[in-house]
Amino acid sequence: MSIDRIPKWLKHPRAARILSWVAFVAAWQLIVPVLPTDLVPTPSRVAVFMWDELRMDTLAPHTVYESFGLSFQRLGVGLFLAFAIGIPLGLLMGLNRRAEWFGHDFVVVGLAMPSLVWALIAGMWFGFGDLAPVMTVTLAAVTFVVINVAEGVRNVPKDLLDMGGAYGVGRFGMIRHVIFPSLMPFFFAALRYGLANAWKGLVLAEVWASTEGAGWVIKFWYDAHRSQGIVGYALFFIIVAIFIERVVFGRLSGWVFRWRPADNREAPEPEPVEKKTPALERS
Repeated sequence: MSIDRIPKWLKHPRAARILSWVAFVAAWQLIVPVLPTDLVPTPSRVAVFMWDELRMDTLAPHTVYESFGLSFQRLGVGLFLAFAIGIPLGLLMGLNRRAEWFGHDFVVVGLAMPSLVWALIAGMWFGFGDLAPVMTVTLAAVTFVVINVAEGVRNVPKDLLDMGGAYGVGRFGMIRHVIFPSLMPFFFAALRYGLANAWKGLVLAEVWASTEGAGWVIKFWYDAHRSQGIVGYALFFIIVAIFIERVVFGRLSGWVFRWRPADNREAPEPEPVEKKTPALERS
């Protein structure tokens, strides 16, 4: 079959995404009967469970809306703290080589530390409640912010810095008008990968160090031996992640980078930086 005979709608990226999910559900349905266990639910059982949860017909102590609402509050506060701490530290490490030397090992350790460890430590320190999940989110995301902001500062074109110096632009003016605009692709990378890591840390913290939230509800269904509940809430997390990626980040990126050519509206974000290159001192 030639490419020209393929229906036009099948060539669209959206069609590929839809077909990938259709293939996933079909494979899921075909694999379940041949598995050596009855604990893996069928797609229909999970779909019925999710629909009941959306209708607030649940055996859990809290509805899906209450659970995710609380989790989003914790996630928002934790990410705010991560960026409030990470952006100044990243700027300092990017602008000053001695600061980069001083903080390098701590950033590497933070990147290598599993979110589960942060969740357990926060649970021991702060007990069950809101503080442990918030601190887990902050600790899981802050190093991604620091390292991407620092790398973005080091990648600011030297010609722009020299031009700013020639026109007598001060340090704060240079940061505001030269460095920050050049940082935007790296800032979006920090936001995207910091959020992904923070989201995983939040779920673990709610499982081990909380009695509420979407992560804790997964543990509730696990203790109740309801596999459809575990898979159903996992799919809720996937739906939320796709919504944030496609709608929130897509529109925000298009608005921030609207000055770019129309055929390249979205920012070409770099991969998350996990290894640093030697920095040129700019202080």
